[in-house]
Amino acid sequence: MTEDQRAADPVELMSLMRRLNVEVDRFSEQFAMDHGLHRTDLNALVVIMDASREGRPLSPGALGVALNLSAPATTALINRLEQAGHLERHRSATDRRKVELAMHQKAATLAARFFAPLGQEMTAALNEFTDEERRLISRFLARSIEATVTARVLSARQDAHEGTQDGTHKGGDGLE
Repeated sequence: MTEDQRAADPVELMSLMRRLNVEVDRFSEQFAMDHGLHRTDLNALVVIMDASREGRPLSPGALGVALNLSAPATTALINRLEQAGHLERHRSATDRRKVELAMHQKAATLAARFFAPLGQEMTAALNEFTDEERRLISRFLARSIEATVTARVLSARQDAHEGTQDGTHKGGDGLE
């Protein structure tokens, strides 16, 4: 089997995606360890950063939903990140009753410095592809994200259904 044939095989592609996930996780976990963050803390900062990049406000409740955390776990997470200087809470400019979350500039600077080499290497790798190939990669990644979200939702429904049948309930606050 040639390299091109292997790369076209869906099983091989999924294997490569798993390997990429593991390597990105290892890289991200180094940042988390260096800065005393839990994995959930790091995921929260990514959600906050993405909301900011998209220009949409992020409430504590929306953060909890995005991370599948209970309200008490979300509050503990926000308190931890705020005490560590990674997060700021402020009142909404449009509704003073609402609280919005933002990454502290210090945290954004630290993250930018740490993740810059990864960004540079990934940019160099992507620049090896044509615009058409990058559009295909983009479509593949977007569709892969959709498939993963769908599988997660279906799995949660199945777990909930099985839990109600045997009298148990799987729950948790998402802080492993």
